Amino acid sequence: MRVKFHQSLDELKEKLLVMAGMAEQAIQRSIEAYRTRDLSICELVFRAEPSINRLEREIDQMALDLLAMEQPMAIDLRFILSVIRINADLERVGDQAVNIAVRVREMGAFANIDLPVDIPKLASLSSAMVRKSLQAFIEGDAELAESVLRLDDEVDEMNDSAFYALSTLIKEKPELTPQSLNALIIARNLERVGDHATNIAEDVIFWVRGADVRHSNNAL
Repeated sequence: MRVKFHQSLDELKEKLLVMAGMAEQAIQRSIEAYRTRDLSICELVFRAEPSINRLEREIDQMALDLLAMEQPMAIDLRFILSVIRINADLERVGDQAVNIAVRVREMGAFANIDLPVDIPKLASLSSAMVRKSLQAFIEGDAELAESVLRLDDEVDEMNDSAFYALSTLIKEKPELTPQSLNALIIARNLERVGDHATNIAEDVIFWVRGADVRHSNNAL
């Protein structure tokens, strides 16, 4: 019976990793669309969203069934609870990708100008946080998860400087307001991706160590 239960846990983990791959791909595509202004890539992001939402529901149902039928204890219980929370964060990463694609589509109506913000760099850092947090999940590595928490400040700083630079541009060149505002919102979306990665890392720490570090400034 326990063998079957642990096989179900493995299956749950595999499903979550598929979900992770889809969410990561959505972010990569939305940033590629920003970089190239290729609106057909935005369409790929929009078309993938229902699959991400469907898989989120499947994972949730599977996790809840395991909780109800097996009444797991200790580390297995924490694992299943962490999967439910990580699943929700991955779905929201997918939502952020859709939000970015919407903004890129809106930018397509205006001239492609150089803006004082490095969106691909911010995206690269946010994506690295997601990848690292998922690697920590795969390996059950709380120390790797802690390294993700330290990157969050860097993403926040980049987002703050983007806000300052783009706000200044809007004041100085009001005619560039549409492009600047959309870039501002994309930077905010990427900051939220970093926040979701932080949540995932905190859930890994909770699973492995039994310590809940969410909403704590003393996580490290």
